[in-house]
Amino acid sequence: QVQLVESGGGLAQAGESLRLSCAASGRSFDTRVVAWFRQAPGKEREFVTSISRAGVIRDYADSVKGRFTISRTNAKNTVYLQMNRLKPEDTAVYYCAAGDSNVRLSGAYDYWGQGTQVTVSS
Repeated sequence: QVQLVESGGGLAQAGESLRLSCAASGRSFDTRVVAWFRQAPGKEREFVTSISRAGVIRDYADSVKGRFTISRTNAKNTVYLQMNRLKPEDTAVYYCAAGDSNVRLSGAYDYWGQGTQVTVSS
């Protein structure tokens, strides 16, 4: 069992940066793939980025590639999402999720946090 808690969301202006954290508790966090998804009002939840167990393989959605960076510190059971050059279209609730497969499908992830709101104003 893995429990995930996101933090770091808030309000930013376009062009600014935010860093989200996903703190995990429970067993075997370092054996899990971790991903970030987001959901904007009226839209489906979408994949943002994922990171492999050792942090070697990272995958990014085209919409955030070059602006967002995912990283993890297994010793601290934490995954980070550094978001630079934010755009209004990045506004959403951001969720971290943990699972066994490094894929873009939300259904492949077994554990989810409660989400943190990110709002970007123009």
